[in-house]
Amino acid sequence: MRSRFVLFGFDGPICRLFAGHSAEWAANSMMEWLEGRGLHGLLTEAERNAPDLQVILHAVDRRHPSSDLVSELEERVTREEMRAVSSAMPTGYADPLIRTWTALGGRLAIATNHSSRAVQEYLSSRGLMECFAPRIYGRTQALESLKPNPHNLNRALSAMGAAPSAALMIGDTPSDFIAASRAGVSFLGFARNERTAKHLREAGAELIVESLEPVLRVLRSR
Repeated sequence: MRSRFVLFGFDGPICRLFAGHSAEWAANSMMEWLEGRGLHGLLTEAERNAPDLQVILHAVDRRHPSSDLVSELEERVTREEMRAVSSAMPTGYADPLIRTWTALGGRLAIATNHSSRAVQEYLSSRGLMECFAPRIYGRTQALESLKPNPHNLNRALSAMGAAPSAALMIGDTPSDFIAASRAGVSFLGFARNERTAKHLREAGAELIVESLEPVLRVLRSR
């Protein structure tokens, strides 16, 4: 944990964004909105049976790339993420880890497939904005640039003036790991349960922790 430059994912490593605002309810609401416009057929049966805002957004973008429909849907997803912020649950030890790394001279950034507006709202509510701002790189309507594309990681590295070999990413999804690998950045997997750990291992991640506490302990021992 000697990395001076650290890139965090958001939903997972920093908080559970939809801890209080049901992600499934929000996704079902989005599907109802599509159905109301006669667009039910845009989603496959599998996509409808496993409701997920990100899955829905990417599915529509694959079929109607860069369309007004995708722009409107992205804004609706952003609004659901913003609603979720007030009931988001901080990940254990994330706040003190972020503050400790900053106090030790670390340069931190966020690379996420969620809305930057939601990230900023959450960080402000926890008093953490100064640890990251302005290095917050989230979803835009150019969905092809989202992870596993390393685009946002590369933007963060450039902003920090960091060589990829000097940086670390903390993430909890296979797309986080793939993006870090493509960017040449070391990866620490965070898995709050065995299902997440299994997906990370299957993607190729080797270093995985179940809690951020040991990471914080290592930092505090320096």
